[in-house]
Amino acid sequence: MFKWFYRFGVVIILISLFLLGVNWYVSKYAENDVYDSIDDLPEVRVGLVLGTSNRVSDGRPNIFFLRRIDAGVELYENGKVEKLLLSGDNSTLEYNEPEMMKEAFIEAGIPEEDLVLDYAGFRTLDSVVRAAEVFGVEEMIVVSQKFHTERAIFIARNIGIDAYGYNADSPGFEMAPRVFVREVFARVYLVWDLFINDTEPKFLGDEIEV
Repeated sequence: MFKWFYRFGVVIILISLFLLGVNWYVSKYAENDVYDSIDDLPEVRVGLVLGTSNRVSDGRPNIFFLRRIDAGVELYENGKVEKLLLSGDNSTLEYNEPEMMKEAFIEAGIPEEDLVLDYAGFRTLDSVVRAAEVFGVEEMIVVSQKFHTERAIFIARNIGIDAYGYNADSPGFEMAPRVFVREVFARVYLVWDLFINDTEPKFLGDEIEV
C-alpha cells in the first residue's frame, strides 16, 4: 500500500512540475512583448481585442470584459492603433461576444467604421490565427488581461505575427479563481495545439481587409 501512495505522490509531483514549467515558459517567452504602460507600446495599425462575455453567470457585469474595453479605448484614443479587431465567440444566435464588444466601444465613443468584427474567435488560437490568415494582420497589439495576453503573444510569435500585448487591469485570484486555474491548463493545451497537433481554427473563410 505504501508503494502505491509513494508512486501516486511521485506522479502528482511530476504533473505539477510539468504544469508549472509550461506556465513559466509561456510567461517568460512573452515577457518582453507585454506592457502595462501604454506609453511603452509601439504604434501599429490593428489592436486585437479578445472576447469574453459582458456578464457573469449571475447577471452581474463581467469585470474582465469591462477592463478590456477600457484598455481598447485607451489604445485607440492614444493613437496606438487605427482599427480594433473584435474577436470572440458567436456560436449561437443568442450569444455574440463581438457584438457585445462593438456596442461597448461605440458607447465609449469609438467610431463604428474603425471596429472590425471576427465572429469565429471561438478560442484564443482561432482569434490569433484568423487575425493573420483571414484579416491579413502582420503586426498587432493584443488586448486582454496579462495571463491571457501572454498566451496570445506566444501563439502569435510562433506563427510569425509581430505582436505586442497591452494588459488590461485584472481582478485578483481571490475574485476569479476558476479563471486563473483554467489558464494553467489552457497553456498546456496550447503546447499540444502548436507543437504536436498543428491545430487549425474551426473556421477560416475568405480574406477580409482590415
